[in-house]
Amino acid sequence: MSESLSLDQPNQPSAQTRRKVLIASLVGTSVEWYDFFIYGSATALIFAPQFFPSVDPLAGTLAAFATFAVGFLARPLGGIIMGHYGDRVGRKSMLVFSMLLMGIGTVAIGLLPNYAAIGMWAPVLLVFFRLIQGVGVGGEWGGAVLMAVEYSPANRRALYGAFPQMGLPIGIIGANVVFMIMTNMLDKAAFATWGWRVPFLFSAVLVMIALYIRLKVEDSPAFKNIQRTETVAKTPLLDLFKNHTGTVLLAGIVSIAPPAIGYMYSVWMLSHRVNLGGNGGIPQNVMLGLILWGAVCHLVTVALGAVLADKFTQKKVFLYGAGLLAVFAFPFFWLVDSANWLNIAIAFAVILLAQSLMAGPQAAQIAELFPAEVRYSGASVAYQIGSILGGGFMPLIATGLFAAYHASWPIAMYLLIMGVVSFAAMTFLKVGTYRASSDAVSSPVAESAETAR
Repeated sequence: MSESLSLDQPNQPSAQTRRKVLIASLVGTSVEWYDFFIYGSATALIFAPQFFPSVDPLAGTLAAFATFAVGFLARPLGGIIMGHYGDRVGRKSMLVFSMLLMGIGTVAIGLLPNYAAIGMWAPVLLVFFRLIQGVGVGGEWGGAVLMAVEYSPANRRALYGAFPQMGLPIGIIGANVVFMIMTNMLDKAAFATWGWRVPFLFSAVLVMIALYIRLKVEDSPAFKNIQRTETVAKTPLLDLFKNHTGTVLLAGIVSIAPPAIGYMYSVWMLSHRVNLGGNGGIPQNVMLGLILWGAVCHLVTVALGAVLADKFTQKKVFLYGAGLLAVFAFPFFWLVDSANWLNIAIAFAVILLAQSLMAGPQAAQIAELFPAEVRYSGASVAYQIGSILGGGFMPLIATGLFAAYHASWPIAMYLLIMGVVSFAAMTFLKVGTYRASSDAVSSPVAESAETAR
């Protein structure tokens, strides 16, 4: 079997085209993650009394975090549906569809009456619209990553693939900034009545901007090539599991640690702050500020992780990240439990470096595991498996563990296990099996030097 053609061909995309693709990938994923994370922020701040009134605050918090997890259960469905059609009709069309779904679900939540107004229909509809959000974001990641990676130069695969990854911390920053503005502008009564809805409704403006940018980008060269050569898969999902089942499952297991870190610091910490230091815990605005600091660290270090991956190989950099998570899991909580904002800032910076050393190479790494004909399906399903196992239930599990043990060490152990599992799975993964070429249908290549290293 011959190695796929290099991207450095006479018909390679122009620098201007590549910039447009990177901007579209970054803006689109930033808006999608903003929508997804404002739900997480609202879950920690307001959803329990609004949609799950209970005499037991813990029960209401657990119920609210359960609806947060519901969005993750819908993500594989979005990955399967949009992966299938992304491999059949194109990456671009599914990215537009995922953006519309996310916008509809988010704005609908912002308009949804609470439990006091419509009773049980309120939490039922909340779950329904969260499912729509989950389907939307489930198809987003794979398409955005492929557009970036399939347009990339051969020596910058990880860096191009990291642009959609940077959308996640940007989304966290946007969601938390908007909530900080609303909570500081309004008193508690006004925020509970209508203020929390503003971040959801603001999504409509952001979605329109992102759609305008995305509609101006052409589909990826790799997909146009399989159309031209009439090698489009008729049943990509069936082909994927017929020929690549082991790779999908292993890549999913590899991917569990990064989202576990992400949702632990960006969502669960907003509710856990009341348990720190006594006397009501850390003030809400202080924790929101620390989460913003963490997101900035994430944004910078995910680019660093990608640059290092292009230089030292994707596999090696990922292993360092997973190893750092395992080593730092307990020290992270020792610093957080001190309830000192400087210690928490240091803890966030180090744990997010661990995440970024994994997330930086992750996009290119997953894309190159599958041939172009089934790449959207493969990348989406693998990533969503990791997101569910690692991230979706993290706030719920952490809340339950702290309630049961009144200590952080079980949560530290949980994070350590995530790091060890991702590390072990990565040692078996054959990275670079398929090259995400932009000007030829990717064909299998011998295991690359980076796999051995």
